[in-house]
Amino acid sequence: MSAPTCARAGCTAAATALVVWRNPRIHATDRRKLWPACPAHVDYLRDFLAARRFPVAVEPLPADEPEPR
Repeated sequence: MSAPTCARAGCTAAATALVVWRNPRIHATDRRKLWPACPAHVDYLRDFLAARRFPVAVEPLPADEPEPR
């Protein structure tokens, strides 16, 4: 399986981190959305979600996990 690519629109770089978030208005507490992110866009994606007051965290991308969607 190929390495996941960054979730930032137009970016084709390999992801090295996961931006983990949820929208508390529509997602249950145990629901987590995962966005893969490259080093250049991890802060952008995290800040985009934090500005909307979504719970958000950044985790390293596990080496053996399938590509998140």
